[in-house]
Formats: sequence, C-alpha cells, structure tokens
Amino acid sequence: GILFGFLAGGWLNEFFGWRTAFLVVGLPGVALALILRFTLAEPIRGLQDGGAPAASPSFGEVLQVLWSRPTFWHLAMGAGLHAFCGYATANWTASYMIRSFDMATGELGTWLALIIGLGGAVGVFGGGVLADRLSERDQRWYAWLPSICGFLIVPFMVLIYTAQSAYAALLLSVIPGILFNVYLGNTIATTHAIVSPQMRATASAVLFLILNIIGLGAGPWVVGVLSDVLAPSLGDESLRNAMLYALPPVMTWSAIHYLLAARSVREDIARAPR
Repeated sequence: GILFGFLAGGWLNEFFGWRTAFLVVGLPGVALALILRFTLAEPIRGLQDGGAPAASPSFGEVLQVLWSRPTFWHLAMGAGLHAFCGYATANWTASYMIRSFDMATGELGTWLALIIGLGGAVGVFGGGVLADRLSERDQRWYAWLPSICGFLIVPFMVLIYTAQSAYAALLLSVIPGILFNVYLGNTIATTHAIVSPQMRATASAVLFLILNIIGLGAGPWVVGVLSDVLAPSLGDESLRNAMLYALPPVMTWSAIHYLLAARSVREDIARAPR
C-alpha cells in the first residue's frame, strides 16, 4: 500500500495534479473493502491453538489481563512512540525533500516507494523471522530486537536531517526504512502471546488504539506545529529542524520502553491465560 501510494501518487501528482492522485490511489481501497466484505468468511478463533474454541471474554476481562502485564504497557508505549516517528516520517519526508532540496514529486515518490514501501515490507517480514529464530534461545528477543533497531535508527535520523544533498539524505534513509517496521510484527505477536486466543482481537484493538493516538494522532501534528513555530526564523528549513529536534529523542524513548518490556516478557508469556 505504501509502495503503491508513493510511487503512483508522486507521478500522478506531477502529471495530473494532487486531486487525481488522491482519487486513483484511494479508489482501489474501496473496491478491495467491498470484495473482502462479500467474499471472506469470518474464521473461528482458537482452532490453531488446539481444543475446542472457548467463549469470548468480555472487554473488561481483557483489559484486566492487559493492565496486569507490565510487558504490554511497555510494548504499547514503545510502539506508540515508534509510530510517532514512523507516521511523522511518512507524512513529512516528502515535504522536507521538496522544501529543502526542491525535488520533483515523481522522482521523489519513486525513491520513497522503494525506501519506505519496499524497505518497510522487508523490515516487517525479516524482523519477524529473525525474532522467531532468536527467541528459540531467549524470548526476550521479541523486545530486544525492536529496542536495538530503535537505537540504531537514531544516528541515521540525525544524519538525514542534517544532510546537505537530496541523494545523501535518501541513501541514508535506506537503513532506517528497513529497521523502522521491525517493531510491528514483534509487538503484535508478543501482545497475542500474553493473552488467551479468545482475547487476541480485543488486545490488538487496545494496542492499536494506543499506537494510533500517540503515533498517528501526535506524530505528524507535533512536527507540523514545531515547523510552524520555527518558520519565522528558519523559513523553508524549519521542517528539517522540526524533524531533527523531535524525532531522535522520541525514538530513543521508544527503544527504552522495549528494553524495559524485555525484563518481564518471559514471565508474562508463561502466565498467559489459556
């Protein structure tokens, strides 16, 4: 989705304008939603976990379990703060490259499709596979791996937002483009592992509520407001500096939460309700 959005959106905007780009990129999602609604059967939860499916617990019961698991709260905060940086990057990188380096949207969209779209897909899949293999020795790798990736992203962020050329900034973005999404599969899977099979859907909903309020709700907004505040003194460079001031500290904060989640993850998985 991200790959197609950047690639098609960048070139459509360049040749036909932003309104056409939004329509062309958005309409397939509506068609896909209708296809899924009328062709996909709802699966029975718990069949892959052995035994007969149990009754679904109440929302309050799920919250009670999540509230009592320190692993979940550190994962949720870590994921929210990580998403803060991810959504801010996805929303503002194109504007940063255009304002600071005057890049055309077609070329820029192609770069971002590969870096954020393809790189993000590699990160989600590769991060999950790597964590599964490492967790055979120690389940704490489900939290350690996102923490390590978060800490590794921070110096790249500083270099990207202080780069003096467009291509230097884009090439420096390749590694973070892969590492940015390693956290996602690990966070969801670990959240599922600390609750019963019948609680997984609700636990995911709570996780993504927290993630989206912090990440999607605050990330792009904070960077935009900070850019506006800096604009009178920095002009077009205000966005570059807003991202530099906001994102590395928040990513560091996220990595610390994953490090803290590792302290309790084995115990919380072991005492998950069945």
